[in-house]
Amino acid sequence: MSDKNDFFDDITGEEPEAGEFEVMSDEMDEADEDEPVDMRTVVMAKEEMIALLGLKTSARGGLIVRVDPRENQPAAQTYDDPAAASKWFNSSLSTSKRNGWQVIYDGEPLFG
Repeated sequence: MSDKNDFFDDITGEEPEAGEFEVMSDEMDEADEDEPVDMRTVVMAKEEMIALLGLKTSARGGLIVRVDPRENQPAAQTYDDPAAASKWFNSSLSTSKRNGWQVIYDGEPLFG
């Protein structure tokens, strides 16, 4: 496992398949305003790098967003099942911690 790709290796230690994470776009579906949405943001640090892992879930599904300082653009993965999104989010977070990333914030997104 190379240092370049250790940030979000899945639980098996393999790199994601091509297309598993797609570049974020403005075309992503937004949840209805009346529908409850849960959000979680994790900010991590390693050496002189800062990274972000975000989770957004609702009854309609889930979204994992990652900002890796070694990549040119943020990436996102959508899920039809919010439980599956939570499972993969926690798996990615655990893998990142094992690879030396330290959590410096874990909670709801901060505004202002």
